[in-house]
Amino acid sequence: MLRSCGRGTPAWVYVGTLFIFIHLYPFTVRGAALKQEAALDSGATVLNHSMGLVQRMEALLVIGNSSDVTLRVQTINTDEVKVIQAHSLLLTLQSDVFEELLLSRNSSAVVLREAPDCAAVFDKFVRYLYCGDISVRLDQAISLHKLASKYHVWGLQQGLTQYMTQHLSSDSPMGHVVGWYNYALQIGDMALRDNCLQYLSWNLSSVLQSGEWGSISEDLLLSLLQRSDLILQSELELFEALEAWINLNQPLSLTVESALRAVRYGMIPPQHLFRLQKQSALMFKYYESIRDLLYLAFQFHSASPIQLAKFFDVNCSIFTPRNYLSSSWGAPWVINNPTRDDRSFSFQTQLGPSGHDSSKRVTWNTLFSPRWLPLSARSTYTELGTMQPTRTDGGRPRIIVTPATSSPDFAGVSFQKTVIVMAKQQGKVVVRHVYNFHQSTEEAGDFLLDVDLQRRASEYLIDSSLYLHIIIKPLYHSLLVARK
Repeated sequence: MLRSCGRGTPAWVYVGTLFIFIHLYPFTVRGAALKQEAALDSGATVLNHSMGLVQRMEALLVIGNSSDVTLRVQTINTDEVKVIQAHSLLLTLQSDVFEELLLSRNSSAVVLREAPDCAAVFDKFVRYLYCGDISVRLDQAISLHKLASKYHVWGLQQGLTQYMTQHLSSDSPMGHVVGWYNYALQIGDMALRDNCLQYLSWNLSSVLQSGEWGSISEDLLLSLLQRSDLILQSELELFEALEAWINLNQPLSLTVESALRAVRYGMIPPQHLFRLQKQSALMFKYYESIRDLLYLAFQFHSASPIQLAKFFDVNCSIFTPRNYLSSSWGAPWVINNPTRDDRSFSFQTQLGPSGHDSSKRVTWNTLFSPRWLPLSARSTYTELGTMQPTRTDGGRPRIIVTPATSSPDFAGVSFQKTVIVMAKQQGKVVVRHVYNFHQSTEEAGDFLLDVDLQRRASEYLIDSSLYLHIIIKPLYHSLLVARK
């Protein structure tokens, strides 16, 4: 006999839904017992037919059998309406928002108004509610994340956040990291925002060469320009990219002046500064806004930093290097089969970015060991200046960077050492990690901590090799003299 079963739901629908419940969630009723039985009887075999269940659930959605609710998804500001035959029980199990909507409905249809990008993927979103899996493209991540957030499908929301974090390096025609950064900023997802910002900072050279650079907002641009952890070829590369961005976006003069004053002109060799003064239309137009910085940069290049410090404060950003990849600042180092044995490597850098010091060279010796090197077992140098490390067992990877000799020229200069570890993600070589340590420390204490280099599929290896880039950043701090 057909009768009402609460909330105006016909009995046949209730029975049909209950039937779905029993077949869709067989382990809801007996799952705990089955797992307990498997735990008590070590000889038990678990029969898993979950894939067939997912297929039946997908067919249920496609065919619409026993549907008791119609979702009418209307695209905002258009006449487009997408109709989806669904089942109340499944929607309410996954979303308390859907539960509230279904409780307050006056008919078998629920009208949902969605932005065009969300309406386009709404059927994909509903399929996830039925099947628990979803295929995602880069250009769909934000739209699906919006839907997951709006309807309180927290598992999907967290999964999409993780997807975006893991696919920052994926290729897309116009880039996607900037869009994800702006979205994270909008919704207050600080973890995703920071991951996007870190990716842009650590891989800035490739970003500058991509179509994504032109889409960067003014606020993001100014935020990047303030950072000292940017990884790029040179400060000159940054200035030229900034000029291209300004020509493309035509921002207000105040924004242009703020951006130009964030450039570290002291890190650009004087011959290139002369060329920019002659050839850069941007510098010519805004010369008065940065004339004091250019004047200070030329003074920095013409005198020793110690002399300059007697009259000027050199402890400021214009004299602080970023992470430059050009040969004056460091060298790449590829370590094949890094777990095999200890390795050593030598390279030269300029003493400092000042024109007064740039012709002076410093030789650096670097030791990599896949095992712990106690202080008593550290390397000695041969007459040729090469390292002869003592082999030790156990421990974790270590890297040590030391100058080959000391020099009176080091007075007034301290050195920050930066070790960049590269990795291949989605087929692209990107920066995986950055380690910083200073002159008073020979090694990075947390270098590759908890990283298993024995595993050939390690995310820190590229074709079984460890790809490093070592940067030496001279800083003028120790003998600064404050002006009186």
